[in-house]
Amino acid sequence: MYPKQHIVGAEGDPNCESWKYSIEVNNAGTWYSIPRPCIEFVREYINTGGYLADSRSAAAFSLTFARSVKVGEGKGMDAWIFDVDETLLSNMPYYKATGFGTEPYNETSYNEWVETGLAPALPATLSVYKWVKKLGFKIFILTGRPTSLAAITQQNLIDAGYSGWEKLILRGPEDEGKKATVYKSEKRAEIVKQGYTIQGNTGDQWSDLIGYAVSKRSFKLPNPMYYVP
Repeated sequence: MYPKQHIVGAEGDPNCESWKYSIEVNNAGTWYSIPRPCIEFVREYINTGGYLADSRSAAAFSLTFARSVKVGEGKGMDAWIFDVDETLLSNMPYYKATGFGTEPYNETSYNEWVETGLAPALPATLSVYKWVKKLGFKIFILTGRPTSLAAITQQNLIDAGYSGWEKLILRGPEDEGKKATVYKSEKRAEIVKQGYTIQGNTGDQWSDLIGYAVSKRSFKLPNPMYYVP
Protein backbone atom coordinates (compact mmCIF):
# COMPACT_ATOMS: atom_id res chain seq x y z
CA MET A 1 0.00 0.00 0.00
CA TYR A 2 1.28 3.48 -0.80
CA PRO A 3 2.18 5.25 2.49
CA LYS A 4 -0.64 7.55 3.57
CA GLN A 5 1.75 10.22 4.81
CA HIS A 6 3.09 10.58 1.27
CA ILE A 7 -0.25 11.41 -0.27
CA VAL A 8 -1.46 14.00 2.24
CA GLY A 9 -0.39 17.61 1.76
CA ALA A 10 0.33 20.22 4.40
CA GLU A 11 -3.35 21.12 4.75
CA GLY A 12 -4.48 17.50 4.85
CA ASP A 13 -5.54 17.44 1.19
CA PRO A 14 -4.49 14.34 -0.75
CA ASN A 15 -1.55 14.87 -3.09
CA CYS A 16 -2.77 12.35 -5.62
CA GLU A 17 -0.72 13.73 -8.51
CA SER A 18 2.40 12.80 -6.55
CA TRP A 19 0.98 9.35 -5.83
CA LYS A 20 0.25 8.77 -9.52
CA TYR A 21 3.71 9.96 -10.50
CA SER A 22 5.32 7.61 -7.97
CA ILE A 23 3.48 4.52 -9.17
CA GLU A 24 4.03 5.29 -12.85
CA VAL A 25 7.81 5.67 -12.50
CA ASN A 26 7.93 2.65 -10.14
CA ASN A 27 9.14 4.62 -7.12
CA ALA A 28 6.30 3.11 -5.10
CA GLY A 29 7.29 -0.46 -5.93
CA THR A 30 4.56 -3.00 -5.25
CA TRP A 31 1.18 -1.49 -4.44
CA TYR A 32 -2.17 -3.19 -3.97
CA SER A 33 -4.95 -0.66 -4.27
CA ILE A 34 -5.69 2.98 -4.98
CA PRO A 35 -5.42 5.03 -1.76
CA ARG A 36 -8.93 5.90 -0.65
CA PRO A 37 -8.35 9.69 -0.88
CA CYS A 38 -7.32 9.24 -4.53
CA ILE A 39 -10.25 7.19 -5.81
CA GLU A 40 -12.08 10.22 -7.21
CA PHE A 41 -8.82 11.55 -8.64
CA VAL A 42 -8.30 8.35 -10.65
CA ARG A 43 -11.91 8.38 -11.80
CA GLU A 44 -11.57 11.95 -13.08
CA TYR A 45 -8.17 11.25 -14.65
CA ILE A 46 -9.71 8.49 -16.74
CA ASN A 47 -13.05 10.14 -17.49
CA THR A 48 -11.82 13.63 -18.39
CA GLY A 49 -9.13 12.73 -20.90
CA GLY A 50 -5.94 12.67 -18.85
CA TYR A 51 -5.46 8.95 -19.32
CA LEU A 52 -5.83 9.12 -23.09
CA ALA A 53 -3.59 12.19 -23.28
CA ASP A 54 -0.79 10.43 -21.40
CA SER A 55 -1.23 7.38 -23.63
CA ARG A 56 -0.85 9.58 -26.70
CA SER A 57 2.31 11.09 -25.24
CA ALA A 58 3.86 7.64 -24.74
CA ALA A 59 2.81 6.72 -28.27
CA ALA A 60 4.45 9.82 -29.74
CA PHE A 61 7.81 8.98 -28.16
CA SER A 62 7.43 5.38 -29.33
CA LEU A 63 6.94 6.47 -32.91
CA THR A 64 9.88 8.86 -32.80
CA PHE A 65 12.13 6.00 -31.76
CA ALA A 66 10.60 3.49 -34.19
CA ARG A 67 11.23 5.82 -37.12
CA SER A 68 14.86 6.24 -36.05
CA VAL A 69 15.61 2.52 -36.30
CA LYS A 70 17.14 1.40 -39.59
CA VAL A 71 14.94 -1.65 -39.85
CA GLY A 72 16.32 -2.74 -43.21
CA GLU A 73 19.74 -3.27 -41.68
CA GLY A 74 18.29 -5.82 -39.27
CA LYS A 75 17.66 -8.30 -42.10
CA GLY A 76 14.05 -8.72 -41.04
CA MET A 77 14.96 -9.55 -37.45
CA ASP A 78 14.05 -6.28 -35.73
CA ALA A 79 11.28 -7.00 -33.24
CA TRP A 80 8.75 -4.96 -31.27
CA ILE A 81 6.82 -6.42 -28.35
CA PHE A 82 3.36 -5.36 -27.22
CA ASP A 83 1.44 -6.35 -24.11
CA VAL A 84 -2.33 -6.88 -24.43
CA ASP A 85 -4.36 -5.62 -21.47
CA GLU A 86 -4.31 -1.83 -21.05
CA THR A 87 -1.84 -1.76 -23.95
CA LEU A 88 -3.28 -3.09 -27.21
CA LEU A 89 -6.72 -3.63 -25.71
CA SER A 90 -8.48 -1.47 -23.15
CA ASN A 91 -10.54 -3.08 -20.40
CA MET A 92 -11.89 0.32 -19.39
CA PRO A 93 -15.54 -0.73 -19.88
CA TYR A 94 -14.99 -3.42 -17.26
CA TYR A 95 -13.13 -1.16 -14.85
CA LYS A 96 -15.66 1.63 -15.17
CA ALA A 97 -18.29 -0.87 -14.04
CA THR A 98 -16.18 -2.10 -11.13
CA GLY A 99 -14.89 1.10 -9.55
CA PHE A 100 -11.74 1.75 -11.64
CA GLY A 101 -9.68 -0.74 -9.64
CA THR A 102 -11.03 0.29 -6.24
CA GLU A 103 -12.88 -2.99 -5.75
CA PRO A 104 -11.01 -6.23 -4.93
CA TYR A 105 -9.89 -8.11 -8.04
CA ASN A 106 -12.42 -10.77 -9.01
CA GLU A 107 -10.85 -13.25 -11.41
CA THR A 108 -14.18 -14.83 -12.29
CA SER A 109 -15.92 -11.61 -13.31
CA TYR A 110 -12.80 -10.34 -15.09
CA ASN A 111 -12.48 -13.51 -17.17
CA GLU A 112 -16.18 -13.32 -17.99
CA TRP A 113 -15.53 -9.85 -19.39
CA VAL A 114 -12.48 -11.04 -21.36
CA GLU A 115 -14.51 -13.89 -22.84
CA THR A 116 -16.99 -11.42 -24.33
CA GLY A 117 -14.21 -10.34 -26.69
CA LEU A 118 -15.51 -6.77 -26.60
CA ALA A 119 -12.43 -4.94 -25.34
CA PRO A 120 -11.74 -1.98 -27.66
CA ALA A 121 -8.32 -0.95 -28.89
CA LEU A 122 -6.41 1.68 -26.96
CA PRO A 123 -6.36 4.27 -29.78
CA ALA A 124 -2.82 5.54 -29.20
CA THR A 125 -1.34 2.05 -29.18
CA LEU A 126 -3.29 0.98 -32.26
CA SER A 127 -1.65 3.87 -34.09
CA VAL A 128 1.82 2.80 -32.90
CA TYR A 129 1.11 -0.81 -33.85
CA LYS A 130 0.13 0.10 -37.39
CA TRP A 131 3.19 2.30 -37.86
CA VAL A 132 5.56 -0.30 -36.40
CA LYS A 133 4.15 -2.90 -38.76
CA LYS A 134 4.41 -0.51 -41.72
CA LEU A 135 8.05 0.23 -40.85
CA GLY A 136 8.87 -3.46 -41.08
CA PHE A 137 9.27 -4.57 -37.46
CA LYS A 138 8.32 -8.14 -36.55
CA ILE A 139 5.61 -7.88 -33.93
CA PHE A 140 5.34 -10.20 -30.95
CA ILE A 141 2.34 -9.95 -28.65
CA LEU A 142 3.29 -11.10 -25.16
CA THR A 143 0.48 -11.34 -22.63
CA GLY A 144 -0.05 -12.75 -19.16
CA ARG A 145 -3.37 -14.18 -20.24
CA PRO A 146 -3.54 -18.01 -20.07
CA THR A 147 -3.61 -20.21 -23.16
CA SER A 148 -7.23 -21.06 -22.35
CA LEU A 149 -8.06 -17.52 -23.54
CA ALA A 150 -5.99 -17.76 -26.73
CA ALA A 151 -8.88 -18.01 -29.20
CA ILE A 152 -10.94 -15.15 -27.79
CA THR A 153 -7.84 -12.98 -27.35
CA GLN A 154 -6.83 -13.47 -30.97
CA GLN A 155 -10.33 -12.72 -32.22
CA ASN A 156 -10.67 -9.66 -29.98
CA LEU A 157 -7.36 -8.31 -31.31
CA ILE A 158 -8.49 -8.82 -34.90
CA ASP A 159 -11.87 -7.21 -34.22
CA ALA A 160 -10.12 -4.23 -32.59
CA GLY A 161 -8.04 -3.61 -35.72
CA TYR A 162 -4.81 -5.54 -35.15
CA SER A 163 -3.30 -7.91 -37.69
CA GLY A 164 -0.04 -9.23 -39.06
CA TRP A 165 1.76 -10.13 -35.84
CA GLU A 166 4.53 -12.72 -35.85
CA LYS A 167 3.37 -14.58 -32.74
CA LEU A 168 0.86 -14.28 -29.91
CA ILE A 169 2.44 -15.61 -26.70
CA LEU A 170 0.29 -16.57 -23.70
CA ARG A 171 0.97 -18.24 -20.35
CA GLY A 172 1.11 -22.01 -20.63
CA PRO A 173 0.76 -24.54 -17.77
CA GLU A 174 4.54 -24.41 -17.33
CA ASP A 175 4.30 -20.68 -16.58
CA GLU A 176 1.76 -20.93 -13.77
CA GLY A 177 2.91 -19.30 -10.55
CA LYS A 178 5.69 -17.29 -12.15
CA LYS A 179 5.81 -13.57 -11.50
CA ALA A 180 5.11 -11.57 -14.63
CA THR A 181 8.65 -10.16 -14.67
CA VAL A 182 10.12 -13.68 -14.76
CA TYR A 183 7.61 -15.07 -17.25
CA LYS A 184 7.98 -12.19 -19.69
CA SER A 185 11.77 -12.14 -19.40
CA GLU A 186 11.88 -15.84 -20.26
CA LYS A 187 9.68 -15.35 -23.31
CA ARG A 188 11.73 -12.38 -24.50
CA ALA A 189 14.89 -14.46 -24.10
CA GLU A 190 13.36 -17.08 -26.39
CA ILE A 191 12.71 -14.40 -29.00
CA VAL A 192 16.31 -13.19 -28.76
CA LYS A 193 17.56 -16.78 -29.02
CA GLN A 194 15.77 -17.02 -32.37
CA GLY A 195 18.01 -14.22 -33.64
CA TYR A 196 15.72 -11.22 -33.19
CA THR A 197 16.82 -7.86 -31.84
CA ILE A 198 14.10 -6.47 -29.59
CA GLN A 199 14.14 -2.81 -30.51
CA GLY A 200 10.97 -1.69 -28.72
CA ASN A 201 8.59 -2.90 -26.04
CA THR A 202 5.27 -1.30 -25.10
CA GLY A 203 3.34 -2.16 -21.94
CA ASP A 204 1.37 -0.66 -19.07
CA GLN A 205 3.22 -2.52 -16.29
CA TRP A 206 6.88 -2.36 -15.31
CA SER A 207 6.80 -6.16 -15.27
CA ASP A 208 6.15 -5.96 -19.03
CA LEU A 209 9.40 -4.09 -19.52
CA ILE A 210 12.06 -4.96 -16.94
CA GLY A 211 14.01 -8.11 -16.08
CA TYR A 212 16.39 -9.52 -18.66
CA ALA A 213 16.41 -9.80 -22.46
CA VAL A 214 15.03 -6.27 -22.41
CA SER A 215 14.39 -4.07 -25.44
CA LYS A 216 16.64 -1.24 -26.57
CA ARG A 217 13.82 1.16 -25.71
CA SER A 218 10.82 0.50 -23.48
CA PHE A 219 7.64 2.58 -23.42
CA LYS A 220 5.44 2.61 -20.32
CA LEU A 221 1.76 3.39 -20.76
CA PRO A 222 -0.21 4.82 -17.82
CA ASN A 223 -2.15 2.55 -15.49
CA PRO A 224 -3.21 3.94 -12.10
CA MET A 225 -5.73 1.12 -11.55
CA TYR A 226 -3.64 -1.93 -10.75
CA TYR A 227 -0.09 -3.27 -10.40
CA VAL A 228 1.25 -6.61 -11.66
CA PRO A 229 4.56 -7.72 -10.09
